[in-house]
Amino acid sequence: MDAQSYNAALAELRTVRDAIKKARAELSKLEADRDKRITQLVAYAKAKAERIAPAAGLSVTDVVAVAPALTPDRLAVPASEPHTQTPDPEVLAPASVDETAHQPQGSVTRVASAARAQPNAAEVPAKLGDSATPPPTSKARSLASIPEGTTGDNWFTHTQGLASTRPNFTQQARSTVFLDTATGVLVHRQQTHHLDLGNATAADILTAVFRTIPEGVERIYITAGDPWHRDADRYPYLRDAVAAWLNAPIPGWRTDTGRGRDRMAGHFVHARNPVGRYQRDSGDHHVEIRSVGEWFDTDGDDPTVVRDAFVLLWQALRRHWNDAVIMGSPSQTGRDLWTRTIPTRGQYAEGFPVLSEELRGLLHATAGQGRNELLTPPRVPEQLPQLVEYDRTFAYAKHTWKSPVGTPRRITAATFASWSEKEQMRALYRCGHWQVRVSVPDSWSHVGLLPAPAPGDRAWHYPATPGTTFTTWAGGPEIHTALTNPLQPWKIEILDGILWEDGKPLDDWAKKLKETWTNLTAQAHFQGDPQQARAGHLASRAVRSILLYGIGAFAQRPRMVTGTTPRTAERDVPADAEIIAFDDEHITWQKPTGFSRDPNAHPEWAAAIWSAARAALLTQRHRDDDTYAGALHTEPGTVVAFRTDALYLTEAQNWPYHHHPGDYLLRGHLTGPVTAPTSEEELLALRDAGRAALTTSQEH
Repeated sequence: MDAQSYNAALAELRTVRDAIKKARAELSKLEADRDKRITQLVAYAKAKAERIAPAAGLSVTDVVAVAPALTPDRLAVPASEPHTQTPDPEVLAPASVDETAHQPQGSVTRVASAARAQPNAAEVPAKLGDSATPPPTSKARSLASIPEGTTGDNWFTHTQGLASTRPNFTQQARSTVFLDTATGVLVHRQQTHHLDLGNATAADILTAVFRTIPEGVERIYITAGDPWHRDADRYPYLRDAVAAWLNAPIPGWRTDTGRGRDRMAGHFVHARNPVGRYQRDSGDHHVEIRSVGEWFDTDGDDPTVVRDAFVLLWQALRRHWNDAVIMGSPSQTGRDLWTRTIPTRGQYAEGFPVLSEELRGLLHATAGQGRNELLTPPRVPEQLPQLVEYDRTFAYAKHTWKSPVGTPRRITAATFASWSEKEQMRALYRCGHWQVRVSVPDSWSHVGLLPAPAPGDRAWHYPATPGTTFTTWAGGPEIHTALTNPLQPWKIEILDGILWEDGKPLDDWAKKLKETWTNLTAQAHFQGDPQQARAGHLASRAVRSILLYGIGAFAQRPRMVTGTTPRTAERDVPADAEIIAFDDEHITWQKPTGFSRDPNAHPEWAAAIWSAARAALLTQRHRDDDTYAGALHTEPGTVVAFRTDALYLTEAQNWPYHHHPGDYLLRGHLTGPVTAPTSEEELLALRDAGRAALTTSQEH
């Protein structure tokens, strides 16, 4: 580019800037007009937020924020008790032991108990500027608790007639093709075709694929192109663009209503990896359009490489499951494979019973997933000396050796207080979920250790300011880490708890997946053919997804149903639905339907693994090397971020790495000075730069 072209481009950029400014001003004007009209509607005595929401294109919550007088009765909080109302556990939904550190002398004395639980005690705010502290204008949500007396005691049972059992049928494979919508390359078995996809709408894709393969297919994996984002610039959010793409009319086709034992009905609206489910009007053919991004990240890989990866994955799984079938998603595949490891003899030959709906709801509301936290200045320097990324390899696979089984017991504060210190510590070693009041030591100078509820649905933060007190729920591994960490024990007060027997319901499943992962990783490393090496690597990443998302599937979140209603029938939009998209013809909405009678719902297993994984990010023992790794084994002020199973530090560490699940692998190294990231986008940009820099240095 020469100087003239540069100046011309700058002029064009200024024009775009001015157009954006003008559009924003117009949008602000329209939004102000909309809010004014909502406020005027309050004058009507029978005005309801549920009716106004679809007309305004907002959720009920957004309407109430504009006009608080429209707050539905079921959501209103009595003014006389703003902090004591126990929320519905399904409303407060959050979004993977032996590695804990040595026990300091006398740490057990830091365990306390309360004669009576106070589950909704207000959290003492931390100092302003602490990145772990909620904004001062926001109020941290209170977590659900177990009712006192017989009402709460009755939760401690199983759902009658519902248990995970070994299947007595063989899963059927689906005819699958792999399509790059950017190039039009379609791979079907050993054949490669070049398609004209037009505008790459769902109608264009189905027409082109079925013209090329008349005998039909049942699953179309999109390997590149993201066709559902083609009109993203027309919508404020990616989900809106995706919903419009999925719901666009297709002559001769309609939305699938589901069938078979793995019945899945309707489209799944997701910003990055949506699922479109269609059936012919005649009902004789069903097909899914899915993103291969559910399984692994591709980097411009040809569809033939992706096809080979799935072939290698299937062959590797067949060595452990002779009836293994790759299903549409990693989570479906993971749970199906797990059911085929349920023992046919012994205590659980009749299956693993499912907890009561009340306990499942409590775990759903109080057991978070991976730790995601960004520490910003002044907790870290404005200019970082360097940024080093350590990623725990196949992390969740390390924490599946022990899981809760049997009928759970309630451990009240009084019961816990009556035990000896030895009995208390033994209980915390076992599989449990505890409601606790936590106090950060006055001289604490490192990262937070336990998750606490933060403002917003599914939001968690990790208080670290000395003197902060908060009430939360946490698993045994995290509480044990807080009590026995290598720096300074925290004060933990037990308010209530759920305690199970220790069992191994996931051990056989996880061992087989770990062996599959090891074999595919080795195959990728030693394979001489670059294409097959890449396919082996992708297949190993798919195994990771099977375990990771298989564990997440056990959590069984309350189901969300997505639907569309013609604009002319606006009154038919369900009153409790959230509007997620709309256009001139249709309103797209979603609504929760609660928990289904899922025989494979075991949120207690997911919660235990997630707790152990979060604890291992803080401290993890390497027995063979007689050493420890984790955030608490770094200097205060050197931890920049946690991201599920990764740590970002300002100093390199000499932690052992033996290619075992859970080991800390050096993934990126960016030399400084580096401006400290203040958002997730900035962190991810630095992560990518650090990984590229490390790869370059290793190649030279």
